Amino acid sequence: MSTKPFVLSAEEVVRFNEEYLNKTPEEILELAFSTVENIAFACSFGAEDVALVDMIVKVNPQAKVFYLDTNLLFPETHEVKNRIVEKYSPNLIKYTPLLTLDEQAEQRGDQLWASDPNGCCGIRKVEPLKRALSELDAWITGIRREQSPTRADAGVVELDTKFNLVKFNPIALWTEKQVWDYIVQHEVPYNKLHDQGFPSIGCIPCTRAVKPGEDPRAGRWANHEKTECGLHQ
Repeated sequence: MSTKPFVLSAEEVVRFNEEYLNKTPEEILELAFSTVENIAFACSFGAEDVALVDMIVKVNPQAKVFYLDTNLLFPETHEVKNRIVEKYSPNLIKYTPLLTLDEQAEQRGDQLWASDPNGCCGIRKVEPLKRALSELDAWITGIRREQSPTRADAGVVELDTKFNLVKFNPIALWTEKQVWDYIVQHEVPYNKLHDQGFPSIGCIPCTRAVKPGEDPRAGRWANHEKTECGLHQ
């Protein structure tokens, strides 16, 4: 990744984070778009992200929104993507892995997601994300503190040292109930897998439904010592 300087100083990020910690997501988005011109929203089409699309197109209809098509997404994910496009016409950009699934199998073995899930995520998610972020100065995400221990300290504005960008997390402090209340109130299209016990949705081989009482991200990379794909670590 580039070693270009951050578009905001560490002092500015601390000040903005303190000032906007209890502001609305829309106010945080307005801050993001008014302070950084070269910015985009990373959308997975999960519940948090479709809610943010609704907010973003209202705050800045021309804002860039990108997604990663790993070639392993659920049909339901493609379906909600199509409904989002139909309703909002966002400035949507698709990034795909450099390797097809057949090329990956030839180079790294069949079903790499089972033998080396980190390696598979590296090829199908992290590398495309690096390409997407390489020309940006900041990005917007839908991560929330209560999603997992690794996200418990997420600020609404951060310095993302992994990708050398400023990172805005407008709904970092939101609860799951707030997300769904927003979706219902604003009639936002959402992934129907959420109605079938999938609170967190990734690629088909590495996502299962969550049982009652389980952690919301227990359905991701089940049976592996892995809780993140590498995008937010």
